[in-house]
Amino acid sequence: MERHLTIYYTSDIHGCFSPVQYATGERMPSGLANCLSQFQKDGNTLIIDGGDTLQGSPLTYYLSHEIHDVVTLPAQLLNLGGYDFVTLGNHDFDYGKEAIERYLDSLHAVCLCANVEGIRGVQKTAVITMENGLRVGLTGIITPFVTQFETPENMAGITVTDAFAAAWQALSELRRKQVDLTVCIYHGGFEADVKTGKVLSQTGENQGWRLCRELGFDVLLAAHQHMEAENLLIGGTYTCQPPDKATKFIRMDVTADRGSVHAVSRLVPAGDQPFPAAMETIEPIEKQLNEWLDTPVGHLDVPLPGGSPLALAANGSLLANFFNQVQLAVSGADISVTSLSNQVSDFPQIVTIRAIICAYAFPNTLKTIRVTRKVLKSALERSMEYFDVAPDGSLRVSRAFLEPIVQHFNYDYFANLTVTADLTQPKGARVVSIVYQGEELPEGKELTLCLNNYRASGAGGYEAYKACPLVAEQPTEISELIMQYVEREREITVDKTRWLHLLHA
Repeated sequence: MERHLTIYYTSDIHGCFSPVQYATGERMPSGLANCLSQFQKDGNTLIIDGGDTLQGSPLTYYLSHEIHDVVTLPAQLLNLGGYDFVTLGNHDFDYGKEAIERYLDSLHAVCLCANVEGIRGVQKTAVITMENGLRVGLTGIITPFVTQFETPENMAGITVTDAFAAAWQALSELRRKQVDLTVCIYHGGFEADVKTGKVLSQTGENQGWRLCRELGFDVLLAAHQHMEAENLLIGGTYTCQPPDKATKFIRMDVTADRGSVHAVSRLVPAGDQPFPAAMETIEPIEKQLNEWLDTPVGHLDVPLPGGSPLALAANGSLLANFFNQVQLAVSGADISVTSLSNQVSDFPQIVTIRAIICAYAFPNTLKTIRVTRKVLKSALERSMEYFDVAPDGSLRVSRAFLEPIVQHFNYDYFANLTVTADLTQPKGARVVSIVYQGEELPEGKELTLCLNNYRASGAGGYEAYKACPLVAEQPTEISELIMQYVEREREITVDKTRWLHLLHA
């Protein structure tokens, strides 16, 4: 007997609940409230979220730092939307175990995460019978890299096990329960090109391709990479992935008949009509938020221009210099490294909280490690892989930083270290000079380097940092350190040094 199921799927909302661009205050055709207005739920519909809900926008920053309650509003919105199941994303751990448990206590949806132990309210599997009699078995898993991304304090009392093994065990359990359809909600992406199967990464952070090819779930709902993917069939598993910040969601229509499953998924734009009940919940908080965001805290001697990521990487960025300037002042380290978001807007001379939070969008904390020339050379070579040289001598971004997702944020900007790279040389042999305090850095000399905790974990292809001795760490988020620095200094002269010199023609 043929039975039908509709799935609405969001993921990586990152605190983008309302249709607002916080950098400008303008309305945008995005946000969870707009997505909710398009969900049509009946007894044969499931609404699911793939994690990374609690962090990532000025609103969630305000909720966590000023209201001191980052969980109630997101839970209220998902409840209004009629969500049935969620899994956890790595950024949902940014506030620690107690916050996650309060979030799940407030949530009507069931949280599934088969490779997470120690969090109250998390289940490994669930079976639900739809109105038409279809028995749907579900599980959730998260990338184990959350243990690398997060601080030990945030992971206290929590165990994260291998994602693939947990998914296999969960699938086996669901099959024993004789369900008609199996669904895996995976806060992870694809390690291979979803069209060609070409392996792009072997780190284990993303295992979606392997999960589809080797396990045999009927449906795998992927996340984490912020990559748009619809209507894919990989190894017999129907899979898809929505982009971040609730600009689009997935609608999947599934048909099950006598052991045979067929599914069609499509990306649906959020649209420009918000769900009224959601906006009624958000607007009182947003009014307070906007007053707080527009508070001036200091003044720079020059504005910091944005621009294309390629131009900034090649020519230097005053915004990156400013971030490094703050990190050096806070840490006392010899040298500093930072990165920028995929999109970089102009940063004003009159500095507001809005400008800082929008410019430094990561929830990172600051670490100081001890490095050698060998470590720095390895890290710099990784950043120099960002560039390709076209036949006419012009620069372009290499495919390695564009596929499977756009990752300009994995290009790094150094300060207090003058670097020369020859891009006509093969990748891995481009860095020709590393100068510290006017002299070429000797092989045996050690320096202290301040960087964010994400990069210190080796993420983004910077494995050389993982083995470096830890000198110090700051538990305060870097965006807050920037605010404190500006409030303290008030009148700031920005470092205008060009720390990188490229040879390519």
